[in-house]
Amino acid sequence: MDTKQQTTIQGIYEVCIGVKEPISAIQYWQQFGYRIGDTGQLNAAQADKLYGVNSALRSIRLYHQNSDHGLIRLMIWENPINQGLGISSMKVKGNRWATTLTKDSLNILNHAESAKAAGETIKYTNPAWEVIYNKERKSLPFLDEAVGVREMLLLQPLTRQVLFQRFGYNLPHYGHIDENSPFKTSQFTHMGMIVQDDSKEILKFYESAFGLLRVRDNVETSYESSLAGREIFDLQPGEKFILTAFDEPRSSATDLFAARSGRLYLIRFPESIILKSEFEKARPGCLGMCLYTYRVCPIDHYLERIQSASAKNITAIANNEFGEKSFSFVAPDGYFWTVLN
Repeated sequence: MDTKQQTTIQGIYEVCIGVKEPISAIQYWQQFGYRIGDTGQLNAAQADKLYGVNSALRSIRLYHQNSDHGLIRLMIWENPINQGLGISSMKVKGNRWATTLTKDSLNILNHAESAKAAGETIKYTNPAWEVIYNKERKSLPFLDEAVGVREMLLLQPLTRQVLFQRFGYNLPHYGHIDENSPFKTSQFTHMGMIVQDDSKEILKFYESAFGLLRVRDNVETSYESSLAGREIFDLQPGEKFILTAFDEPRSSATDLFAARSGRLYLIRFPESIILKSEFEKARPGCLGMCLYTYRVCPIDHYLERIQSASAKNITAIANNEFGEKSFSFVAPDGYFWTVLN
């Protein structure tokens, strides 16, 4: 039988966030349309086996409407490893962030400005205009419809978010906004990581080991070409990065309107640029955004695929805090992953 037909992988299932206490985190994410779902726990020995962290763990899964991806797992460690990345630069290896579609970027900006005025620890950018698709399209201002997005960065001690608002187009499977949420936002639509690999070998890992579909490739962004890219990723004059995006197999590399959220963005900086490595501040046990998960079936087969690839520190299959079969590993680029059934 065709092995491909027997295996499934969805879009990125969860963004895992280490928090000191859950109440304020839950209240925050409720503003973005999330709600409390599953809860679970592991003792220190069990957590060490799956996550490499010798600390008791309680977790709360937050759902968004009926979405099967882009969820949140709040991880409350009895003994956190460190404070995480905080509001440090996005231009570091180890950086993780999550992106959300919104209909009300100005309202989010209002709250960010209010937080700064109140003395809270926060970093943000104004929503910058960006043309994502069909950059060569010519239009007449005030006569033709403007087609693009407004993108903004929002960094807080426990969250690293990018938010975007569409104008002039819609993708039916790429973000489902909760109209009743205060910020009129969707589930996480795509998640990103910073890598350096001129050989592009790491791209092959995500295709072969995970079975993901490469949908956008060699999309170059430079300091000169993109205000949003410049501000979000601290680009300096003459610097650039290259974007590659991976979707689950149900998506399409050619049909834009078949694109599905749950996408993985790899932001690849040239090796000639010196980037700080912060992997130890963005892995399980840390505070802040520290882990992504994929849901797969059958999990035994995916374990074999990962074992046959160039991953490291691969664990055995064990029950996670929700009783789901899981295993973890470190990808060749240095990022920690957990896969669950």
